[in-house]
Amino acid sequence: MQIKLSKDQETETWIKFLITDASPEKVNALRRALIMDVPKMAIDDVEFLLGSIRDEDGNEYESVSPVFDEIVAHRLGLVPIPTDLELFGFRDQCSCGGEGCPSCTIMYKLEKRGPCEVYSGDLDSLGGDAYRPKDELIPIVRLGDRQGILAYATAELGTGRMHAKWQATHGVGYKYLPKVTIDRSKCDNGGSCIRVCPAHVMAYKEREVQVVDNDACILCQDCVEACRTGAIKVESSDRSFIFEFETDGSLSARTALIKALESLERTFDDFREKVASLEG
Repeated sequence: MQIKLSKDQETETWIKFLITDASPEKVNALRRALIMDVPKMAIDDVEFLLGSIRDEDGNEYESVSPVFDEIVAHRLGLVPIPTDLELFGFRDQCSCGGEGCPSCTIMYKLEKRGPCEVYSGDLDSLGGDAYRPKDELIPIVRLGDRQGILAYATAELGTGRMHAKWQATHGVGYKYLPKVTIDRSKCDNGGSCIRVCPAHVMAYKEREVQVVDNDACILCQDCVEACRTGAIKVESSDRSFIFEFETDGSLSARTALIKALESLERTFDDFREKVASLEG
């Protein structure tokens, strides 16, 4: 399996690339690894302070919100947390014995008094601004007059196999590499194929119907059916694929791809070892 990356098809959180010399089974294994096996940090434990909260002026606020604490905790768990996989390890594998330390957890404080909107940007990281949520406008809860919230949250490493909040990638998908060709000897440049194509694969260029975005083809064959002269041919390869996905911002798209490939390599190595032990 060969992967070809292009700089103009990659951003911090999105990537699109070509896979060649691969079977659908291998490409689907990569898709599953991206969804389930890429680790990231997510808030897993939230402790709410109950009772009254006093501000600097002595005003009292009731530590209560319009929704249950469980709902607030669930929403906090879905906030993308910046993740440094070189620094953090899984909590149950840490030298602290799972107690929680700077090598396996990130602590956050959430303190807000109403009336106001509480957003993800209100999470203050006790480890520094490097771990503040990149998306600071995710709504958490709306506090009314004299309502407040004071909570401490702990983020730790996990994978999508454990819970969806640890799923770093989204919109993970692939398609067979298309190949759209136009037989110029048959084409009358009528433009019917341009009008019916939902992906805008073809357009008029230099007064001729030409393929302007081959990779955008979704293999629907509408252009073939619309062409009266039979000039258009749409094919696909069962060994080449266009792969695309994005992340929630906790990891870069390239890092997520590398970690998924590393996970696949470990899985295949373990499988080979188990098969070898059976043969022995």
